[in-house]
Amino acid sequence: MLVLNDDQTMLQDAAKGFVQEKAPVAALRKIRDGKVADGFDRDLWRQMAEMGWTGVLVPEDQGGLGFGFVGAGVICEEMGRTLTASPFLSTAMMAATALSRAGTPAQKQRWLPAIVAGEAVIATAIDEGRRHDPAGTAMTAERSGNGFKLSGRKTYVVDGHAADAILVAARTGGTAGEKGGISLFLVDPRAGGLASERLSTLDSRSAAELAFDGVQVTSDDVVGEVDDGLALLEIVLGAGRAGLAAELSGNAQESFARTVDYLKERKQFGRTIGAFQALQHRAAHLFCEVELARSAVLSALQALDADADKASLAVSVAKSKASSVARLAAQEAVQMHGGIGMTDAIDIGLFMKRMQVASSLYGDADFHADRVALARGF
Repeated sequence: MLVLNDDQTMLQDAAKGFVQEKAPVAALRKIRDGKVADGFDRDLWRQMAEMGWTGVLVPEDQGGLGFGFVGAGVICEEMGRTLTASPFLSTAMMAATALSRAGTPAQKQRWLPAIVAGEAVIATAIDEGRRHDPAGTAMTAERSGNGFKLSGRKTYVVDGHAADAILVAARTGGTAGEKGGISLFLVDPRAGGLASERLSTLDSRSAAELAFDGVQVTSDDVVGEVDDGLALLEIVLGAGRAGLAAELSGNAQESFARTVDYLKERKQFGRTIGAFQALQHRAAHLFCEVELARSAVLSALQALDADADKASLAVSVAKSKASSVARLAAQEAVQMHGGIGMTDAIDIGLFMKRMQVASSLYGDADFHADRVALARGF
């Protein structure tokens, strides 16, 4: 059923209250205007840890909550409503998923408690070009002694500039485009031969461009199986895509709510503009689309909890739909706000900028629609 249970509803209520108090949109403006290097507030990240959020996907025997993807998703949705900047997606969702499922005992002992405590930020480095293409990984991992040497570049690594470790996809065999031959490594960002350049992003957060020049890693740094890392990577990406879809859903819901409030307040020709039938039709259409996106997102999160190995189709449906609806919500919000919608005086433009980045990250609407079409035999 596409509804939250009592525990998930309680978590959602708690998350809503927390982000509205501790991380309103004004907090993002403060990060932007103050040019905060990390792109997020470290104190807020520690407070999230105190709330238990950082351990939502970490098993209980490792000190986490083991609350599941639906729990993580409702947190993302509420953060989408206030544009909360944090490493929750990269660390508490993607890295926690990778380490919980395939980390060695030593890796789990080292990193999972640190994630739960809010003491670690772990980024995931996948893409190497302008378009998302995990199977197109070309970065090489050549065998060297008891390990490998990594050489190549990674683009737009979310939180890569502030990471304590980086999960890197590299090719230990085959050629770019082949599904086999990809392996995952946990790399120290201070390792010799690794250069990092911070990128200022459209959504007032930060990412990194990474250059690897013979970066030495050992066999102990491998996460999962050598040459067979794409299946694990797809699960890790599934966590990230579903989290982004949930955030985009929250983004769209908030954009819609703010627009409806404006339609009830703004007057034209002696009437509130919400009384005009043309705007009512557009608002009604957007409401239906927002609800469809919410359902698709919850379905994907439930599919991940049921069997993450078989959830890729549901996740792609959710990411495609949520991306399209968030774009529609942002565009309609700007249009219905009129000229002021294009200014920095109100927050609608910030929602549009975050929508643009989150929609493109880990596959845009077209990328995931294509995946669904191929899976359906089209």
